[in-house]
Amino acid sequence: QVQVVESGGGLVQPGGSLRLSCAATGSIRSVESMGWRRQVPGKQRELVAGITDTGMTVYAPAVKGRFAISSDFSNYTVYLQMNSLKPEDTAVYYCSAVRVDSGLTVYDELLGQGTLVTVSS
Repeated sequence: QVQVVESGGGLVQPGGSLRLSCAATGSIRSVESMGWRRQVPGKQRELVAGITDTGMTVYAPAVKGRFAISSDFSNYTVYLQMNSLKPEDTAVYYCSAVRVDSGLTVYDELLGQGTLVTVSS
């Protein structure tokens, strides 16, 4: 069974940094892209950053220049380095793995259980 598990959330002061980690585990042949989404209560889940297996990246305008996504597709891991954090970055962050081929099934998208990031003084 394929799972996506993230870690690294927590409480940080405004201006601080956090690093989120994520791994897709199980029987995996390939993953097309991985990334991070976030959600605050009452709002839709939004894309924060994404990276393809060829290294192409995309960032939400609100985080560009402050967040950096990196990955290792040899073991299906992805990281999100978050710098200069602001209170409005407070959200539950979900790791996403897109087009996951397990050999038996191709999953359009798998999400982790989420990790809470709180930016507050």
